[in-house]
Amino acid sequence: MQRIPVTHAGSLIRPPELLSFLSAMDHGQARDGAAYQAALARAVAGAVRRQIEAGVDIVDDGEMGKSNWITYLYERTSGLESRPLRDEASTILPPSRDRQHFPGAYADLDALDAAASRATNSASAGDEAARAGSFAAWFCTGPMTYDRSALDRDIANFKAVLEAAGKDVSEAFLPVVAPASAYWLRNEYYGSDEEFVFALADALHEEYKGIVEAGLLLQVDDAVLMHEADTMASRGQSYEEYRRWAQLRVDALNHALRGLPEDRVRYHICFGSWHGPHAYDPPLRDAIDLVLQVRARYYLMEQANPRHEHEWKIWQDVPLPEDKVLVPGVVTHHTNVVEHPELVAQRLVRLAGLVGRDRVQAGTDCGFAQGAFVRRVHPEIQWAKLASLAEGAKIASRELWGAKAQV
Repeated sequence: MQRIPVTHAGSLIRPPELLSFLSAMDHGQARDGAAYQAALARAVAGAVRRQIEAGVDIVDDGEMGKSNWITYLYERTSGLESRPLRDEASTILPPSRDRQHFPGAYADLDALDAAASRATNSASAGDEAARAGSFAAWFCTGPMTYDRSALDRDIANFKAVLEAAGKDVSEAFLPVVAPASAYWLRNEYYGSDEEFVFALADALHEEYKGIVEAGLLLQVDDAVLMHEADTMASRGQSYEEYRRWAQLRVDALNHALRGLPEDRVRYHICFGSWHGPHAYDPPLRDAIDLVLQVRARYYLMEQANPRHEHEWKIWQDVPLPEDKVLVPGVVTHHTNVVEHPELVAQRLVRLAGLVGRDRVQAGTDCGFAQGAFVRRVHPEIQWAKLASLAEGAKIASRELWGAKAQV
């Protein structure tokens, strides 16, 4: 392929019709009725169609079948239970030096996100939390096993849409959570942190394997691995303690990926990626060795927002292992401004100059909706950003391949 392929980080804004069903479910109505299943299938079809229209090559289902990028797992795994936190919590986001140094800014941000976050959590946690109007915490109270029924539904919906659209299933992906990102799951059953994390990895292995066996690319979302460095520092813990915490979870992720071909795996990291200053995000350079340990071919990471754009330069002296591909965010959900295609192209070309034009794809910093009720930009902006991403990739391809560019 003599061009830069276009993809994104996965989660897309849910359409109003689907949100109406999710809201009804939040108030105790049936979750798996025929009307909901039909609306879900339409939402997946719409998401795929709009991605193709925008010029995205490697598409996904937009996570339409999930209430949230992480709590969906709790709905599919045994041995877990939720408990409302009532009004003691103003946010479910982890503590950080960022929050300590910008308390007023985060108070405003928390107020903006509160209603959406509560809706998302109560939808996952059940009616008690919804009635209490609170956030919910999840607890592991028994052995964890994974139930594939919702995954099989999502795969069937997605593959049917791909077939109808004439898209190659092998060039489409489904995003799922990493062991480290089950951050809000509290262990009350397993005897040690290591036993707990590896038990979770065993459950996730079933999900990962199901996606790969269906012929799809597997994307593992790891939103917490990097940010936990700031969280632990805010508690007075050392960077060495963070490294031990992170290494265990990288090892667990590789355990969950066992037996799966690396060329079918995408690994996405971000720094929590909520709207906020992010002034205390750890440098990517400090943990890139952890990232590159993950048995994946594709590495997706934030490099479009102004806190992390400069980090493309680490590839000047960090060797990218052979046969690995970088998928930098070259448009971001952190701003409503639609990136100019020329800027997108510049970001791609300069990275290709360091690692090679065949080892770069065009991506986004993170998903445009971290949950069904939590969107980071307006839908109109989401699609405009993806279209600009595709146009920028064409410009970069022409610059990198000249007349041979397949655009």
